[in-house]
Amino acid sequence: MRSTLRPVAAEFVGTFLFIFVGCGAVVVDAARGGLFGVGGIAFAHAFGLAIGVTMAMAISGGHLNPAVTFAIWAAGRIDLRRAVLYVVAQLAAAVAAVFVIKALVPGAGAASSLGVPRIAQDVTLTSAVFVEAVLTFFLVSAVFGTGVSPHAPKVGGFAIGLTLIPAIFVGGPLTGAALNPARAFGPALVALDWHGHLAYWIGPLLGAALAAFLWSKLLLPVAGDPEP
Repeated sequence: MRSTLRPVAAEFVGTFLFIFVGCGAVVVDAARGGLFGVGGIAFAHAFGLAIGVTMAMAISGGHLNPAVTFAIWAAGRIDLRRAVLYVVAQLAAAVAAVFVIKALVPGAGAASSLGVPRIAQDVTLTSAVFVEAVLTFFLVSAVFGTGVSPHAPKVGGFAIGLTLIPAIFVGGPLTGAALNPARAFGPALVALDWHGHLAYWIGPLLGAALAAFLWSKLLLPVAGDPEP
């Protein structure tokens, strides 16, 4: 029982931290008239994810993202039962984190819908899916390259978290650069604002599937490969 509960609890705590910091930054920025800007929001998400992944990595692998869990499962590195439990924990943590933000920041939902990511008016749903897929591909590739590969540098989750900085600079104005279904689901459920929500599932899962295929079939080392 404990062997199952520990990693699931680690996914919950790590995801809660990431969503609380990321959505919290968006909410406070909106409530204070652009206090942080895109750069501040990007760094908040990046450091929140980096710390959360590093905390959970030795216990659960530090997925904190249904798309990452899907990729790890698709690559044959986790069984389906544990993958489902991870995703449930991630989604529950996202909802809990946004409820806490709503309680702590007066009028939190008025200006930002509690951090719901937005598709720009000049971006179609298809284009939004493509943006989310491409950016999630690079995020999941960072997971495989620095967290899964036995040749990975010992940098904890910081390389994974830092991937969000360029992703948010590029994709933030277009789609909000969620790259994580839980990041979109938590505020959408609490705010009851499902703006373009399908894009934040379809895009990340497509990007994760492509990354899982590339890394499991080509880039991950196999027995007999020399160390770089």
